[in-house]
Amino acid sequence: MHCPPLWASCTLLCVIPNRFFKKPPPKQGRNMQFRRTLFQAGTALLLFAGCTFLFLRPTHAGSRPATPQTQYSAAVSKNYQYPFGSDKPFSPSYASTQSGQFIQPGAFPTAEYCGHCHQASYHQWRASLHSNSFREPYYVKNVDLLKHTKGVAYARHCEACHNPIALLSGSLTPDKYTHATWYNNEGVTCSVCHSIAEVKPTYGIGSYVMGTPSALLDANGKPIPGEVPYSEIMAHVQRHIAAVMKPFYKSPQYCAACHEADLPRTLNHYKWLPAITLYDEWQHSSFSHESPLPFYTKPHLVCQNCHMDLVRTSLPDYSKKNGMIMSHRWIGGNTAVPVYFHDKKQYAETVKNLQHDRLNVDLFAVRLNKDQQWTGPLGSTGFTLKPGDNVQLAVVIQNKGIGHSLVPEQRDILESWVQFVVKDAHGRVVMNSGGILPNGYVDPNAHSFVAQMLDAQGNLLQHHEVWLKHTNAVGYTIQSGSSTLVRYQFQIPEGDPGPFTVTAKVNYRHFDQVFANWVLGTGHKPLPVTVMASRTRTLYLGQNKPVPPKPGDNPDWMRWNDFGITLLSQQQYGEAVYAFEQVAKMRPDYDRAWANIGIAYYNWEKYPEAAQYLAKALAMNPDSARTLYWQALTFRNQAKVPEAIADLKKAATLFPLSSDIHRELGFSYYQQHEYKLAEAQYQTVQSINPNDLAAHYILGIVYSRLGNRAEAAKQEKLFADQKLDPMADIGMQSYYAKHPAIADEAVPWHVHTEAEAMQSWNSPTPSAKTAPPATVAKGGAR
Repeated sequence: MHCPPLWASCTLLCVIPNRFFKKPPPKQGRNMQFRRTLFQAGTALLLFAGCTFLFLRPTHAGSRPATPQTQYSAAVSKNYQYPFGSDKPFSPSYASTQSGQFIQPGAFPTAEYCGHCHQASYHQWRASLHSNSFREPYYVKNVDLLKHTKGVAYARHCEACHNPIALLSGSLTPDKYTHATWYNNEGVTCSVCHSIAEVKPTYGIGSYVMGTPSALLDANGKPIPGEVPYSEIMAHVQRHIAAVMKPFYKSPQYCAACHEADLPRTLNHYKWLPAITLYDEWQHSSFSHESPLPFYTKPHLVCQNCHMDLVRTSLPDYSKKNGMIMSHRWIGGNTAVPVYFHDKKQYAETVKNLQHDRLNVDLFAVRLNKDQQWTGPLGSTGFTLKPGDNVQLAVVIQNKGIGHSLVPEQRDILESWVQFVVKDAHGRVVMNSGGILPNGYVDPNAHSFVAQMLDAQGNLLQHHEVWLKHTNAVGYTIQSGSSTLVRYQFQIPEGDPGPFTVTAKVNYRHFDQVFANWVLGTGHKPLPVTVMASRTRTLYLGQNKPVPPKPGDNPDWMRWNDFGITLLSQQQYGEAVYAFEQVAKMRPDYDRAWANIGIAYYNWEKYPEAAQYLAKALAMNPDSARTLYWQALTFRNQAKVPEAIADLKKAATLFPLSSDIHRELGFSYYQQHEYKLAEAQYQTVQSINPNDLAAHYILGIVYSRLGNRAEAAKQEKLFADQKLDPMADIGMQSYYAKHPAIADEAVPWHVHTEAEAMQSWNSPTPSAKTAPPATVAKGGAR
């Protein structure tokens, strides 16, 4: 217990209403007077006790550390495991402390302590994924598997972000590890986030430097460790703010300390592999305003704008302004955890976020029978339909409102997929691709935005065993601002007069059935499925005439543009050119339409045509860094390197934080043997993205030619560790041979057929994930 000055408690007695101390009226008897006096004394005592509780309340053990940090750290070090080196106590994570020492758990103020003045924030935090980052069963089951198969020390890779106090206190070692601690129940507690003193380059996996946990600075600006009396905070509010708030807390780099991750060799004893790339995805999105390459422009938004937006609250909170606070729910896409904890509010807010204009689904065009050309856009273009016609329908899905990919993280245990349903006028199903089968599994032939991780032997990893991963069998997603095209084919039934309704929707479930069964058991209540976006159109036998668009439908020029984007990503360059030409016809003043035609020709390796359209776009908008970038690449492929350098230098002044521009400028200097200039550009690339593979490769050569062998060797080593392992393809091909549906999905222009959908519903083994792998990879007990 710690005590403030006595006046802090006594002062409150002075403001007790005078009515408690008024003398009784003269005519009252002594008994009444005695009872009133006793009541007054009791009231005063209760108020005094309440005030004393508020100001003198005991806190969790060690809230004002009794043992000096140096002494505590030395004691922990005696029995601590250092499998990665004595200088890397927190590896395989990248976390560290300012002092380089362990921090006793009691040095971190509890969330309850903070909640005394910030009740609204505390209430929201308690429902959040940060609060539940260690205590929820899905994570605990997975990290316990890692601890049991590789050892507690390897869990430091995960716990840097899921249980920072356990990591930084030295508790992740066999003799000290336990589930029964107060900080396990708090996960990422208030004093964790608000004590970080520095974030390192965007490596992730806890790439932060933890300072002294403190709620108040002293008069000299130094942190006062642990919890302090509330009276002291109220007397020095600015010193409190300085202790718990730093400018970089509002930056996306701050979030990237944990929401970016890789799988280092120290974890998997294999090689470096990328894992979570949320920051990179945001940086390459139109929301960041740091890259010119996205197809559309958007308002500038950082992580906090979406995940900590202003919300109204009726609860008291000293940070509240005009009834609003920054949300500490950090709403994302996890619907499973609030369901587990029966938190209806958190669940409802999560569903609301998933459905908040994040995606656009467009039933864009049809191909009938043996037509080679798409007929569209549907709704604006008429066509004729006959019984027996084979209909191929193009579904375009646009990621319009997410600052990162559709399903971020590793996508191996999360589910997002397209369900495509055709029904006749009586509700009879003609085709159902992507439904949930009776056993709870998603149709294995569904078009899914997931990854399937494989181990060294090509076995499917079903329980998020990232430490065993060697490659992905599939890994589909939709990047921010981009689109994808999914093709479906069905036959119009003979003798059915129609009409037929066609619905395409994007579903989301957190987690998949295999993982949920492993954690909760096979008898658990099904996890909820959220429809993120959907679109329905009606097809008639005979003439289908144009119809007015529905509210929320994109204009036709944008529908063609999104269609072109999907074709470009699927390497259908001729069709992409045609689609972008339709955009240019509708909007001849839109310079990006002409630039997109040029980009399609560039990827088609038709450089003269690319140069023609890019020049046209630049004539309309000479300061378009996007067009300058693609024109520079076109110039370089035409052996016009000086012209390419001029374009890239101009683009770099417009977008100084674009790693793509600096990388290509560096390579252009390298081609001209301007090694010092190339070195400077690639160093800029690495300051933006430390894991840029091309930067490692070219810098290794550049340093060697500049005579700097030490730096050359360093870059060569990083490149060797991070480059793709060609031998991983062997396991992938073996997996494809066993699972032809997955092999088909690996082809971008795969067509989902009516027969394929029926096969899913009639198959005795409805999913590749229902049966355990034939063999268990070394160290990977299931």
